Amino acid sequence: MNALASLQVDALLSYAIAIVLPALDAILPVLPSETAIITLGVATAGSTDPRIGLLVAFTAAGAFLGDNLCYLLGRRFGPRIERRFFRGEKGARRLAWAERSLERYGMPLIVVCRFIPGGRTAVMLCCGIVRYNQRRFVVATAIAGVIWACYSFFIGRLGGQAFEDQPWAGLLLALGVALAISALIELIRRLRSGRASRGNAGQVEADDAGQDQADRDQLEGGHRVAQEGHADDRGARGADPGPHGVGRPDLEVAQRHGQ
Repeated sequence: MNALASLQVDALLSYAIAIVLPALDAILPVLPSETAIITLGVATAGSTDPRIGLLVAFTAAGAFLGDNLCYLLGRRFGPRIERRFFRGEKGARRLAWAERSLERYGMPLIVVCRFIPGGRTAVMLCCGIVRYNQRRFVVATAIAGVIWACYSFFIGRLGGQAFEDQPWAGLLLALGVALAISALIELIRRLRSGRASRGNAGQVEADDAGQDQADRDQLEGGHRVAQEGHADDRGARGADPGPHGVGRPDLEVAQRHGQ
């Protein structure tokens, strides 16, 4: 109770948490930034102080700074970042997923990935590694930061108001709702990814079969052309005398050169 009571709109600690944790968890995903912001929402649930808007702004700014720090690190230290964050088979799969998804969805992915467990860091670093358009990246991360900050505070305040006399119960409720939403988003992503993979596999198989048939038709056509050309050539010159069959005119020319 005392810990939550210390996180009020007039406490410098609240503003420090709001900006520092969302900024750092972009490169240190173990930091519980979402939990911290939800906790701030629970702690301030009974307050109507307009400075709550300032806390939300600090949270959005922290998220924005963290995302753009990831982008700059990926752009400046691409190979080192790959070895550090994407080593091993699992890391390679995460990077490949981020590259494919970024190419397909672009800015919407940058916004949505904030709500995909483990997806934020991979996508932000990948944007820097592949040198994604920086202006688009800045716009997308600004939008994502505002949406995420409002979402986290709303969930926290919802839980805090539901259990006004039991703030810890409200915190547990808010965290449960946030986990359920994250799990739902991840499930949808996996289902869409699975369908896309099966569709691409079927398309590749169809293309390969068609290409094989085209190659066979081309080879058969070339064989027929060669046969027709050979027949025309034999018709024009008569029967082929073979390597040992020399015609009479050629024999006379050879004899004159020998003399």
